[in-house]
Amino acid sequence: MMYWIKKFEATLWLVIKVILYVSLLGIFMGILSIENPPILRLSRTMGITLSTFVIVGILFIRVYGTYDVGRRKSKPIIYSLALAVLFTDIITYLQLMIMNTIVPKWNAFRLSSIGALVITYIVQVLVIVVFTYAGNGLFFMLHDPESCCVITSSQESLDCIVRAILKFKKQYRIDYIADYKDKDLHKIIKKADTVFLHDVPAVERSEIIRYCYKKKINIYFNPEIEDIVEMNAQYYLLDDVSVLNANVKAWTMEQRIAKKLLDMSLAIVLGIVTSPIWIVSAIAIKAYDGGHIFFKQKRATLNGRVFEVYKFRTMKENVENRSVTDNDNRITKPGKILRKIRMDELPQLLNILKGDMSFVGPRPEMLENVEAYEEELPEFRYRLRVKAGLTGYAQIAGKYNTTPKDKLIMDMMYIEQFNILKDIQLIFQTFIVLLKSDSTEAFQTGDEEKKYIFHAAENKEEGV
Repeated sequence: MMYWIKKFEATLWLVIKVILYVSLLGIFMGILSIENPPILRLSRTMGITLSTFVIVGILFIRVYGTYDVGRRKSKPIIYSLALAVLFTDIITYLQLMIMNTIVPKWNAFRLSSIGALVITYIVQVLVIVVFTYAGNGLFFMLHDPESCCVITSSQESLDCIVRAILKFKKQYRIDYIADYKDKDLHKIIKKADTVFLHDVPAVERSEIIRYCYKKKINIYFNPEIEDIVEMNAQYYLLDDVSVLNANVKAWTMEQRIAKKLLDMSLAIVLGIVTSPIWIVSAIAIKAYDGGHIFFKQKRATLNGRVFEVYKFRTMKENVENRSVTDNDNRITKPGKILRKIRMDELPQLLNILKGDMSFVGPRPEMLENVEAYEEELPEFRYRLRVKAGLTGYAQIAGKYNTTPKDKLIMDMMYIEQFNILKDIQLIFQTFIVLLKSDSTEAFQTGDEEKKYIFHAAENKEEGV
């Protein structure tokens, strides 16, 4: 019976997805057809427009994310689909304008129906919003939060993973907390639907994962460096022996050339396109306190080479150099706006042109932070195997105050999975950062109240 219920639910979500995507296509075709009738007639214009919308739409949904209700919150889904549809609409619209130039007459190329395109996009976004909130609402009507067991090694690790889980209260409910050394661990695990492992030593983690797999219990665990190496390894048969081959050598010459060409071309184009922002920012900074427009700071890049990174100055001059905290009084009024919209990073296009940085890569940390992080986490230096980047996976998926270890893991994922298409994907995904309200979340100045308490292994199991 349970099998058929799951089968029906899977079919239900597939039907809802199809209705959503067809609706977005129908809105585009319907509204644009008012001024471009051929796209609703059986013609080459109709066929090419339909094909362009579908193919480009699939590509951008793969870049930004699909309609995965239940897995993500509503706002991230809306942001992802809205950006995917935006680029799909623009590219399909340009293709339609080209078709209008050659069919049915040899007319001059012109951009018409811009008002219809704007209306189309507004209606599409409204449909996305309705489907997303309704979809998540329906999903959580059908599903109670999963009963979770959190297994970790310390209060610090517990605080870190609980902070993340509590942002998904509709998906997960923390019922049990255990030390990985607890002698009754298997009894606790069997009571849960899902197990979260955080900072559990490799040997014990493997044993717990094996047990969860045996009992068909869902597992989440934080990856270590060796996990990233394994993820990117290829299966290889050595005679009749199964092995995994991890190639951890430097990028090939072809990869480096392609990345350099992408960096230079993008830096030049974006520098020209964003020139009005440069002018407005410079005037605002100078008018506020008459100080320097640019801020320079020593950072580390490929192989630890030190360079000066350029940014628009967002803080008062001659103040203490340290990471930003909540309500930091060093930040100027123009600086608050620039940091909020992430435009203070624009001058780093000059660093890219100079060859100090790449467009995509690990963010260059302050030298003081690098030294402090490496004392606690020596592997942090692995990020310096490539050039520092203007944007990167850690900036898109993480936040300003993401822990050093999580930054390292994200950056290592990028380094070991690098290809030029991945760079292009991350560049497009950077637009999401501008929409995320927590992407510039600062370091907290005080400890939050600890609601969940870590119990040492000698204590008995306790529900929370």
